[in-house]
Amino acid sequence: MENYFIIAIGLGAIFLIWFLFYFIPVGLWFTALVSGVKIPLIQLILMRWRKIPPGIIVNSLIAATKAGLKLERNDLEAHFLAGGRVQQVVNALISADKANIELNFKTATAIDLAGRDVLQAVQMSVNPKVIDTKRVAAVAKDGIQLIAMARVTVRANIRQLVGGAGEETILARVGEGIVSSIGSAESHKSVLENPDSISKVVLRKGLDSGTAFEILSIDIADIDIGKNIGAVLQMDQAMADKNIAQAKAEERRAMAVAMEQEMKAKAQEARANVIQAEALIPQAIAEALRNGNIGIMDFYKFQNIQADTRMRESISEAGIQPASGTKDDAKK
Repeated sequence: MENYFIIAIGLGAIFLIWFLFYFIPVGLWFTALVSGVKIPLIQLILMRWRKIPPGIIVNSLIAATKAGLKLERNDLEAHFLAGGRVQQVVNALISADKANIELNFKTATAIDLAGRDVLQAVQMSVNPKVIDTKRVAAVAKDGIQLIAMARVTVRANIRQLVGGAGEETILARVGEGIVSSIGSAESHKSVLENPDSISKVVLRKGLDSGTAFEILSIDIADIDIGKNIGAVLQMDQAMADKNIAQAKAEERRAMAVAMEQEMKAKAQEARANVIQAEALIPQAIAEALRNGNIGIMDFYKFQNIQADTRMRESISEAGIQPASGTKDDAKK
């Protein structure tokens, strides 16, 4: 029983020691003291209660002090509570100081809270970055398409990192400048002979205004000849003209067909009128017989003439030419 009691006391003592050293970081306080950073032990304890890791604040103060920078503990705590990255800000300040780049704590924290990597920005100010544009197609005045790709050397502009446009804007502006420069060239040959003319024209436009970068140089990495856009446009125009002419011809043909159908309808109407008029002939003959205007022999002669006419028509339709005097011989 006594053994269990001793073990319980030992475990309680270990937990108490861990609890004391967790909330009272004596080792961290001693490290700061010997590094020349004076920070009260009670402040380290209060950092625990404020949910601030004392190690981050103390180590950042030690690094800044050793680098010759004067930073306040309250400023680092406030930046941490605001969601900032304290160690990156301190490292960026140290790097900027060693590289003779003007950067104060307020600007660095503003850049960090804006979501940008302030340390990377300082490094890019010291070591410029090269970014490649996509292949940009443009057409010279002679109608020949050129496809160019440029390499843009940029350096971070610390003063405009907050609120400045990013790499996408730089690439878009450079691409627009390439298209404009090639489009204003009289011939694609002049562009191929002097590709640096594109870089000079684009650089003069000040494409880095309002961005977080400073353009140092624009170099044409590759330029190829594409399609003959002028010839393609002429072919398309000729095809369009051909389609228009065909449409107009089809319209005229449709009008001619409609007119032909209309004439056929008129012919049918005329035939109907003729048939209607012929239907009145028997009535007129009967009326003439009743009135005594014609005799019966006249009527028979009229029928003989009609029969003779029908015979001649049937012979002509069969392709047989009747001999002369056939009618007289038939009468004999």
